Amino acid sequence: MHFSRPLVILAVLESSTLALSVSSGIYLRVSAEADVDAVARLISFIPEMILFTAVVMTAMFSLGLYNWQFSSKFSDIFTRLFVSFLISTFALSVIFYTLPDLTIWRSALAIAMLAAFPALIILRLVFLQIVDNSQLKHKIIIIGVGERAAQLEDREHDGRSCRFVCAGFVQIPGEQLKVTPERILPDDIKLVEYVEENGIDEIVVAVQDRRGHLPLPSLVDCRLNGTAITDYMSFRERESLCIDLNALNPSWFLFSEGFPGGRLQQAFKRALDIAVSLVMLIFLLPIIVATAIAVRLESPGPIFYRQERMGFRGKTFVLTKFRSMRVDAERDGPQWAAANDSRVTAVGAFVRKTRIDEIPQILNVLRGDMSLVGPRPERPFFVEQLADVIPYYSERHRVKPGVTGWAQLNYPYGASIEDARQKLQYDLYYIKYYSLLLDLSIIAQTVRVVLWPQGVR
Repeated sequence: MHFSRPLVILAVLESSTLALSVSSGIYLRVSAEADVDAVARLISFIPEMILFTAVVMTAMFSLGLYNWQFSSKFSDIFTRLFVSFLISTFALSVIFYTLPDLTIWRSALAIAMLAAFPALIILRLVFLQIVDNSQLKHKIIIIGVGERAAQLEDREHDGRSCRFVCAGFVQIPGEQLKVTPERILPDDIKLVEYVEENGIDEIVVAVQDRRGHLPLPSLVDCRLNGTAITDYMSFRERESLCIDLNALNPSWFLFSEGFPGGRLQQAFKRALDIAVSLVMLIFLLPIIVATAIAVRLESPGPIFYRQERMGFRGKTFVLTKFRSMRVDAERDGPQWAAANDSRVTAVGAFVRKTRIDEIPQILNVLRGDMSLVGPRPERPFFVEQLADVIPYYSERHRVKPGVTGWAQLNYPYGASIEDARQKLQYDLYYIKYYSLLLDLSIIAQTVRVVLWPQGVR
């Protein structure tokens, strides 16, 4: 998984701020006691301070505060940080009650929260002003002026989420011009000297046909001088966290790094699925019971909706969800869900918006039909259509489908062929870079999707 360096730095600064806040709260509390070595007493609370910092940081991460898309505006930062602190307070209360050997005075906890909240807002706003400085961004040169180079030029205009600045394009004979002409470097430029004089960090090779066209001697000199040389696909994956489906070819599957596998890794993933699913069933039982009653009372028909879906290696299974539509919703045959779909019931609209309708899929996970994290399972009827028009669509069935996934976090609800195409780019990224850390990251960030649903239908 790729991490944004500025966000990593921000996380370090904010975790340090949280640790300082909680240590200050505890110190003020213990220093008020008579005949106590305050420093030694403070040191004894190191486990509690680490726990406090970890819980708050996890809540902040889960609510999108380490995602450029959701953490740029003051109102958004304030709201998400406030909710993070509420969730953290509840979580810490449960932990301290469950583990009485770990405890922090309520007064110390209150001081820590009250001190950390404004400090984090100020720190983040100052940091965002600094990180917007283009001088701090990664400086690159792009070899090529065609479609791939144009994709990167468009990415350069994505605001704060873009972490690079293009210093120019090197034109390759035979390529159709797709980038801004004024940004093309002169033909007689000495690439090695230009890279050194302009502080270029990386050269990105973004041409479709490299044979006989690349300025290989200059690139070799730049590489030996310490400048990174990166191919388009690797750079695009790192910067956009998805795969460019238009540039994909079979050799990408054969020769690019990634695509982890093995029985041990599958065993760890299965163990994580079972453990988390059992915990979720216990904690969500009141919601499950309440939803079942609401669905039953509102409209006639079954509480659960069962539907055939395509799973691992093309094997079908029956997916279970809370019913959110009328019983006769598909009397005219299978169809995509639409915005403000008239087939959705009142209770169904609520459970869809809050993702409560997905909870019964935990049973599919426990049975082994699904994993907690993976591409969303699609109906065989639509799979056949999509596989005919979207290249490599069937490759998403190389892993188990999931209740949540990388595409669900990064792309709004899709109900068209183009949406399926866009989401496939994230699914393939997940398949390539899968790890338990990525799974845990996706599970944590699903909280953000539940509390701030986007595009739910």
